[in-house]
Amino acid sequence: MKKYFFGWGNIRWGLKELIKMYSTEQSYFSYKRFQTGVAFFMFTQGAMFTLKNYVNTVEDFLLWSTPILLICGYTLNAIQKEKKNDVPKD
Repeated sequence: MKKYFFGWGNIRWGLKELIKMYSTEQSYFSYKRFQTGVAFFMFTQGAMFTLKNYVNTVEDFLLWSTPILLICGYTLNAIQKEKKNDVPKD
């Protein structure tokens, strides 16, 4: 039988790992990276929607996107600081 990348076995494995990510079990995926990826996806979709429907000038887009990108940058910076502090020192 031929195996496909998007076969039921891989989909089931991905769902199990997503469930493990939100539990106390060890997961293949990183919760923080997943959260950052979802935030980036939401930003890009919001940016496209806003550009298409509401923005008439570049200044309007900058007013909309600047606070969101600042929040994303702050969150990413905080995650990187946590990673630095968690590294064991020899």
